[in-house]
Amino acid sequence: MMRRPAVAWTLAVLALAGCDLTTATSPVGGMDASERVVAVVAAENFWGSIAGQLGGIHVHVTSIITNPNADPHAYEPTTGDARSIATSQMVVLNGIGYDPWAPKLLAADPGPREVLDVGTVLGLKGGANPHRWYNPADVQAVISAILHDYSMLDPADSLYFEAQRIRFNAVALGPYHDLIGQIRQRYAGTPVGASESIFAMLAPTLGLDLITPNPFLKAISEGTDVSSAAKTASDAQIRKRQIRIYVYNSQNTTPDVQVQIDECRAAGIPTARITETLTPASATYQAWQTSQLEGILSALERSGARPQPPGTTR
Repeated sequence: MMRRPAVAWTLAVLALAGCDLTTATSPVGGMDASERVVAVVAAENFWGSIAGQLGGIHVHVTSIITNPNADPHAYEPTTGDARSIATSQMVVLNGIGYDPWAPKLLAADPGPREVLDVGTVLGLKGGANPHRWYNPADVQAVISAILHDYSMLDPADSLYFEAQRIRFNAVALGPYHDLIGQIRQRYAGTPVGASESIFAMLAPTLGLDLITPNPFLKAISEGTDVSSAAKTASDAQIRKRQIRIYVYNSQNTTPDVQVQIDECRAAGIPTARITETLTPASATYQAWQTSQLEGILSALERSGARPQPPGTTR
């Protein structure tokens, strides 16, 4: 009963957007609706997938990092990347020290364009955890920022963009949000381990207690040496079965991480795999994230962790 006004408002926006799409064939600003396409470049394909779905028929998105084997931290831009930036109207980069090559490309061609820096949107500086696409609340903040820039660049289609946001959240992200809720309801408070700081963005949302020492997570993520103390503590958590599952980034299985994966298997601790970029590269953001959540849920179900009775919290 309480949701009816929100549902009615949503349907109204979608209906109006539908009218806008079918009637906006007359020139607006000297341009037909079919010609209003914003050229967007995303430094990474996870942001590119979201940006493309929000923009629909009125944006064209080119993502630079698309190879699952590429290291976004150490990526070397090509001349083709530079050309894409030069002809873009909008660029989306992660910032927070994650893609240091992107500002250099922009500096080489500072032409008029909108630049959406995720770190700036979120008020974060270098040194903060850069993996914000694993934080659902941060993703929503970025979605709002993308829609704001789209509406500035193409105000005639602002209603269309808002309808795309509603569809994306209600339909595309529906299974993703359902799985988050299911894991949180059933396994909140369960102690888990991880290979690096990517999972530190998602674990709190899932209600899971990530107990791996932060220095271990940070060192693996940043490619620096793991301290003896952090490694010893993390290994002990596995050996003593203090964690129920172990979540690792399969795109960054360092020797230390591979040892821990093997230790988990020997100890009967289920593992779950996540990746840094879209896997496969052709996947949508939501399909990729949902598949990973299914893997985490499956590992929890196999772990012997005691599910919570429905309606209770730890």
